[in-house]
Amino acid sequence: MISAWTANIDALTKLVDDIFNIKDITTGGKQQGYVARYHGMLKDHDSEKAYNWLSEKLQSHSLIPLFRWEGEEQVILLVPALPKAKADKSWVNILLFALTFLSVLFAGALYTAEIDPFSSGITFVAFMNFLWQGWPFAVSFLPILAAHEFGHYIAGRLHTVNVSLPYFIPFPFSMIGTMGAFINMKEPPKNRRHLLDIGIAGPLAGLCVAVPVLFIGLSLSKLDVIPTLIPQDMAFQIEGNSIFYLFAKYVVFGKLLPQPASYGTLSPLLYWLRYFFTGLPLPLGGLDVMIHPVAWAGWAGLLVTSLNLIPAGQLDGGHVLYVLFGRKNAQRILPFVLISLIALGFVWYGWWLWAGLIFLLGRRYAEPLDQITVLDKRRKVLAVFVLIVFILIFMPVPLIMMAG
Repeated sequence: MISAWTANIDALTKLVDDIFNIKDITTGGKQQGYVARYHGMLKDHDSEKAYNWLSEKLQSHSLIPLFRWEGEEQVILLVPALPKAKADKSWVNILLFALTFLSVLFAGALYTAEIDPFSSGITFVAFMNFLWQGWPFAVSFLPILAAHEFGHYIAGRLHTVNVSLPYFIPFPFSMIGTMGAFINMKEPPKNRRHLLDIGIAGPLAGLCVAVPVLFIGLSLSKLDVIPTLIPQDMAFQIEGNSIFYLFAKYVVFGKLLPQPASYGTLSPLLYWLRYFFTGLPLPLGGLDVMIHPVAWAGWAGLLVTSLNLIPAGQLDGGHVLYVLFGRKNAQRILPFVLISLIALGFVWYGWWLWAGLIFLLGRRYAEPLDQITVLDKRRKVLAVFVLIVFILIFMPVPLIMMAG
């Protein structure tokens, strides 16, 4: 097939020559994966406009252009167009959402109910009553997750990228009842601008729902004293803090929570720095907010968003890092991300799982078709803003468990 294109190389070169000062041409083949390779420099500084023009012209040839940098020189590769992706089976998305709703409902019921759903004597009616108690959490949390994924979906569609509907992942025996959701991007984004728009649309849309949910939930919550002694075979958990979550509790209650019974020999500043990054010392006997299920949903929304914004690989934060600093710099930053997660794993073991996943999967980045077009000023500011949001909502110790 590629040989048929190379036979028409003069016509293809004429198209490229309209936008590109060609220094040399290399014809390719199946082994190289490209039809032709052109070194040189674009004639116009508007690389996005040039890419769109050439891409449209090459459609009749079933080719797509790739814009790349090689040192100080620009390169245009002509490669075969990707085969058209198969249409999704939407019933799979609907089924997974229904199962995730039940799973999140169950997790919410475990958080609020006082009966044991695993008791051998429980009736079907009693189990359904138990399950129904999870609705405040489920109807508060799932819109956050849905807003996040449909933010990606809508941004992808607006940029004419072929993306799937969200796939929700049920996980009933976890603290939030789900492992999240994802969309499948079936083709590379056109350029860094599109990649950034798609990458940040999810977290920002999710936060637009999570923040109001959190404040509504905190207004429904009450302050109470943390037990100094946990009864045997019982457990007590304290949700982790981010800078923003601490601020939200202060706005609603006028206190930094959990408020310890005593700062001991430490100054309040040193106490809070230590507690924020380690969860120690345990604030037994102190004052804390006993969060309503709606507040628990808002808090979980912040947690899920912060995990997606970890600046690595194909996570949303990885996209932001890539478009701001490029692949080489993003790869240089990756070891520092891994070392930080491994260090945090000594205070919350879950970070070791995340470090392992990122080590295995986080070294790949979404590569746009056009890597010459840079971010405009507005998008650069937006990308930096999203990284600041990550710092504000990141929780070094997401959960503190105390057992009797």
